[in-house]
Amino acid sequence: MKAYLDIETSFSGEITIIGIFCPPERLVQLIGEEVNWTNLWNALDGVTSITTYNGNRFDLPVIRRCLKLDLNKYFECHDLMYACWQRNLFGGLKKVEEQMGIERVSKGINGLDAMRLWECCRLYGDESALRALLEYNREDVVNLWSLEGRLEKITPVKKGKGGRG
Repeated sequence: MKAYLDIETSFSGEITIIGIFCPPERLVQLIGEEVNWTNLWNALDGVTSITTYNGNRFDLPVIRRCLKLDLNKYFECHDLMYACWQRNLFGGLKKVEEQMGIERVSKGINGLDAMRLWECCRLYGDESALRALLEYNREDVVNLWSLEGRLEKITPVKKGKGGRG
């Protein structure tokens, strides 16, 4: 089974949410105190491969640092950012989604906003901030699935001299 994974972090670098989407409809979101080695391992039960966007440089190292779990040891991990680069699609996930025509309800929210939403929830018990953050994370993981499907229809560009990649 394939899983699409994305994390949200706090200003101090701790994981606040881990979102995992296993198509067609299994969504797990570990929130706050639920974010730990055991819960993540259990949420990945039955999974053989994990797909991320910039996960090789962000999500997976943060999980390894915070939870002492190296997902690369146990799962086949794919980072869609590199597949995007091979198709001349550059930028963060939201920018690539925009280029590919993938819609978002949480349009306009970025990683910094996600950290601010977490602080509003943590400090003031703001449930609407938590709902917005969870929707943002849900769209991240579900849109990875959509992005992967669209990328499969685009032929990678051959690498040339001086090109990126």
